[in-house]
Amino acid sequence: MDPPAAYGWLRENAPIRRVELADGLPGWLVTRYDDVRELLADPRVSSDATDPGYSLLGAPRMAGKDQSFLRTDPPYHTTFRRMLGKHFAMKRVHAMRPRIQELVDKTIDELLAREKRPVDLVEHLALPIPSTVLSWLLGVPAEDQAFFNKASEDLLARGNPDVADADERSTAARTEMVQYIAKLSDERLAMDDPGEDMLGDMAKAVKDGTISREAMINSGVTLLVAGHETTANMTALGTAILLQHPDQLAEMKAEPGLRAGAIEELLRFLTIVHLIVVRVAKEDIEVAGQVIPKGEAIIPLNFSANRDDAHYPDPDVFDIHRAPRDHLAFGFGVHQCMGQPLARLELDIIFETLFRRIPGLRLATEAESLPYKTYAPINGLTGLPVTW
Repeated sequence: MDPPAAYGWLRENAPIRRVELADGLPGWLVTRYDDVRELLADPRVSSDATDPGYSLLGAPRMAGKDQSFLRTDPPYHTTFRRMLGKHFAMKRVHAMRPRIQELVDKTIDELLAREKRPVDLVEHLALPIPSTVLSWLLGVPAEDQAFFNKASEDLLARGNPDVADADERSTAARTEMVQYIAKLSDERLAMDDPGEDMLGDMAKAVKDGTISREAMINSGVTLLVAGHETTANMTALGTAILLQHPDQLAEMKAEPGLRAGAIEELLRFLTIVHLIVVRVAKEDIEVAGQVIPKGEAIIPLNFSANRDDAHYPDPDVFDIHRAPRDHLAFGFGVHQCMGQPLARLELDIIFETLFRRIPGLRLATEAESLPYKTYAPINGLTGLPVTW
């Protein structure tokens, strides 16, 4: 659950370090909190994946207007954030609390009804909840949720040495997912009124020429996979961390007011979205006395930043009383994760309900033997065996 020790060395000795990336492009690793935050907020730092200096770390390039909105710059990026961000607005998200609570309770009912133990908390809790919630927001039909859950799991298996034909399954699942979202998109585009969910809003934007059909499809896949994988991994890893800190877990259960701060500490401590944040310099940029040349890639290592002892005392210690609201787990600047209110709400409901309803929950294996996703750019667990 900890970042590589080399990050600490880099922060001390080479906080802005030029490297060669896997695709052969030059890039700059940025490891200190202040520098990472500064660069993520700098308008000269671009997320435009069509820039020849932007490293996709092996992923294929797409045409500019067909790219997922995550890999574009304002004003085009701003169009998407305005269109989709309203679905993650605090008031709208908190109006979903009763429905999400009902889903979590139902999921835990099914968990408790299982006769065989241990139970895999990833399969039976962490994965289905966020995918179901995202399907509500996007407008995915309820009868298709089982397909989506399976396709998402296969899609994210790429690189997993424990899954037979993982890369082939991942490629096939991505094709299925793209075809599925394309089918839903075309159905919405054929409607006079495409609806008020996220697919409906994107369909309206396609109809008026604001975005392309391909951008709608690619962004739909991105929203489903990104929101599903991140919250699922935070649920599993967060549960594992809390079970390994029983005194702090007991405090959190006894004092519900500590739960929000505990979730922020989990987000900081784990920083699961790792090696995905990529940028490119639009002009020469000086940071911490080092000039990053125009056209070269920048890798702001938010996991390193969130463990920077110049910003957080004893950063490698998990402490729910820290409550670090300024962490960079959701990024920073114009590309900061717009789904963070929903992620926080889901984690709050899941942790409160799980530990209240199963007070004897415990790991069914040694923490050291848990199956970590050491192959993935988003940190997580492939399984979490628990019992009670």
